[in-house]
Amino acid sequence: MPPKKKPTPARVEVETILTTLKRLGNKKTRDDMGTRYGIVAPTAEKSFGVPMAKMLKLSKELGRKHGLALALWKTGWYEARMLACMVDEPEKVTAAQMDEWCSEFDNWGICDTVCFKLFDRVPHAYGKVKQWARSEEEFIKRGAFALLACLALHDKDADDGRFLEYLPLIENASDDERNFVKKGLLWAMRGIGGRGPELKAEVISLAHKLAASTISSARWVGKSTLRELTKAT
Repeated sequence: MPPKKKPTPARVEVETILTTLKRLGNKKTRDDMGTRYGIVAPTAEKSFGVPMAKMLKLSKELGRKHGLALALWKTGWYEARMLACMVDEPEKVTAAQMDEWCSEFDNWGICDTVCFKLFDRVPHAYGKVKQWARSEEEFIKRGAFALLACLALHDKDADDGRFLEYLPLIENASDDERNFVKKGLLWAMRGIGGRGPELKAEVISLAHKLAASTISSARWVGKSTLRELTKAT
C-alpha cells in the first residue's frame, strides 16, 4: 500500500482555521442567524455560529492572502466564506472568480459582506453590476445592487455622474417583488443619493416616479427611498 500523501501547508492552514472557527462559534449565534436575521439558506446550515466581531479579528490576524481566500471559499462553511472575502486581495480577483462566487450566493449575509468587503474594490466591479442586474436569480440580482450600493459608499474617487447610468437599472428591476431584491434596490438608491446634492435630486426624482407606480414593489422602493432621503429635511 502506497504511503498516504501529507496534506499541503495550504490545506493544513485551512483546517486550522476551521478548527478555530468551530471553537469561536456558539449555538446562540447560530440559532440567531435564522430566527433573528433571516439567514436560513443552505450555506447558513453549514455554520459554526461565529459572531462578526470575532471573524473580523481573525481576518486581521490572517492578513491578505488570495490563495487562502480561494481555499476557504471552497470549504462551503458560512464563516469560512465570510473570512474569504475579508482576506482576499482585490487586485488578484478575476472576473471569473466574481461570477463563480456570486453564483453561489444563497443568503443576504454572504452576498452583502462579499460586496462590501471585497467586490467593490475589484477593477471589474462596475461591469458586474450591469451583468448581474440582468439575472433572474434572486441573489445574483441582489448582488448587482448590493455591489452598486457599496461602490456608491466606498468609491470616493468616482465621478458622481457615473452613477446616473445605473438609475435605469434600478428602475427596470423595480418590478421584482422578491424581498431581497427590493431591499438591494433601496440600498443602492440610498447609497447613490447620499453622495451629494445633485445625485440626491436625481434619486429623489426617480423615487417619486416609482412611488406613483401601479406596481407594488416599485411603490415600496420609491416610498422607502423618499423616507430615507427626505427624513432629515
